[in-house]
Amino acid sequence: MTSGPFDDLDDYIALRRVSGLAVSADGSRVVASVAELNAAKTEYITALWELDPAGAAAARRLTRGAKGEAAPAFTADGDLLFTSVRPTADDDKPPAALWLLPAAGGESLQLAELPAGITAVRTARSAAAVVIGAPLLPSAGTVDDERRLRKLRKDNKISAILHTGYPVRHWDSDLGPDETHLFRVAADGELTDLTREPGPALGEADFAVSADGTFAVATWRVSAPRAALRSMLVRIDLVTGERSVIAEDPAADLEHPAISPDGTAVVFTRETVSNPHQAPRITLCRLDLRSGDWGQLATGWDRWPASATWAHDGSAVLVTADDNGRCPIFEISLDGAVRRITDDDFSYSNVTAAPDGVIYALRSSYAAPPHPVRVDPHGAISVLPCVELPELPGELTETVATTADGTTVRSWLVLPSGGQESAPLLLWIHGGPLGSWNVWSWRWNPWLMAARGYAVLLPDPALSTGYGQDFIQRGWGAWGGPPYEDLMAAVDAAVAHPRIDAGRTAAMGGSFGGYMANWVAGHTDRFAAIVTHASLWALDQFGPTTDGAYYWAREMTPAMAQDNSPHRFVEHITTPMLVIHGDKDYRVPIGEALRLWYELLTDSGLPAADDGTSAHRFLYFPSENHWVLSPQHAKIWYQVVTAFLAEHVLGETAQLPETLG
Repeated sequence: MTSGPFDDLDDYIALRRVSGLAVSADGSRVVASVAELNAAKTEYITALWELDPAGAAAARRLTRGAKGEAAPAFTADGDLLFTSVRPTADDDKPPAALWLLPAAGGESLQLAELPAGITAVRTARSAAAVVIGAPLLPSAGTVDDERRLRKLRKDNKISAILHTGYPVRHWDSDLGPDETHLFRVAADGELTDLTREPGPALGEADFAVSADGTFAVATWRVSAPRAALRSMLVRIDLVTGERSVIAEDPAADLEHPAISPDGTAVVFTRETVSNPHQAPRITLCRLDLRSGDWGQLATGWDRWPASATWAHDGSAVLVTADDNGRCPIFEISLDGAVRRITDDDFSYSNVTAAPDGVIYALRSSYAAPPHPVRVDPHGAISVLPCVELPELPGELTETVATTADGTTVRSWLVLPSGGQESAPLLLWIHGGPLGSWNVWSWRWNPWLMAARGYAVLLPDPALSTGYGQDFIQRGWGAWGGPPYEDLMAAVDAAVAHPRIDAGRTAAMGGSFGGYMANWVAGHTDRFAAIVTHASLWALDQFGPTTDGAYYWAREMTPAMAQDNSPHRFVEHITTPMLVIHGDKDYRVPIGEALRLWYELLTDSGLPAADDGTSAHRFLYFPSENHWVLSPQHAKIWYQVVTAFLAEHVLGETAQLPETLG
């Protein structure tokens, strides 16, 4: 076995992590967001680092805020804007303010602040225009009112929220009573509210600023029947605040707008409203702002655009989309022709166009964590010095399986280093379910298991993106059907590999992957152990309690939910299960885990003994959300998982961390 950061959880957690990218309008400056562990090893602090666009010089750290920096954006003059929490002698927990680091050098200057902080920053490419997003209480008429009302709630320890609509929660956050507004920021820091009384319209919305700084285009969410939301696009004048709807479709959500460099067009994604019998479809659309006409680009392209930005000269649109276990950059011309720009095994994000056809982006795969790259016009890719990429304790290969109905299912297969025979196999099922195992994950990292001698199978079953609309439709509303069958076919193909021990296998997954782990547990005893994280258990209970119940209602009818609910098969579960859940998980509420745990102990084929002992385990995080993000808890997560698997798959005595008490 190799010796590296994956052999020691402390070393792994301490690895620096790149998460964001900003490029100046002239392409001469590139800044990345780099997170590293604080001294107490309890949180990650993000700093901004300057990169050499030519890829020759080492990265240079620009900021050193005690609480870190976020949302980097360049002004047209090359100054760097960002948000930061900077404690003072008078306030040790101030909100995130807007700061400016001058291009000419010198110290950062605070440009603007609001009582509840600033959450988003956008700038114009060729004009002195800055727009921020920030929450305000709906009854606050002025910023002074905002401060008074927040102090009133804080001093009286009031957390109550009176809702008049839906939703009320999102992921791990309680929504309200504040609402997101957009503000124009003047050179002297003066703020102008551009969106008076927005209601919930800008919650989780995206917006773009025109190159000339005269207007913005934003996603605008409005209420729809049966406690649902739908998204349309609005144009907001940055001088008057006048707002007008420029595109809407009752049958689809319109999102992720990007304005052309000349300000005459907008591209955006259109996601059709699904129903229990028809999966959603995401396409790229273009709106002509002069005529108001809009329609789909690349009508024959059977992929889902994940992001879109304009080429620097406005001649085409740069799009990322899942594709066969990767997420390349594609160029889509204005006549709809599609050309793949990157042809490697990586997935790309944060794509930014620079002059002369140069593109900057972050890329990653299961062979490398996110790192910044430069893509030249002829397709050559250069890695920009930033963080050191870790050596992997094994190799990444691909496998292909064929199901009984003739469908091809591909997977990534991680094999441990050393070339030893008979490695135990760990089936790792991705979440979503509309997703793909095509991008590095710090939270779901197979190399930590490979360092302990496991082979890890990362399959893309039915419902996975990157294989066409029909592949998604196969599993729509039938989670226990083709997705399960595809997973079993993928495992059958993997255990045929000469380096894998078919007699020592386990399965695990989170979110939808946890749902599938529960379904697997009730339908086969082929695995020695199963780990289920943030999992759906009783679909009739999950549907009305998840943070987006209206979306779930589009996925399955009550009868379909009943047919596909894992809880109905609890008596068939004879495999030891490790249940993991965070109490602050609003996407898959904690009630799923509580009911699963109780029913495993009372009704499963492997129930608790009369003295209360059981082979099942429940790892509960009262302060964590859907993912378990804090470093100290992520470490415990892996320690408990590896101990549980070692006991049931390897036959070893479980070694639990003493931090569990």
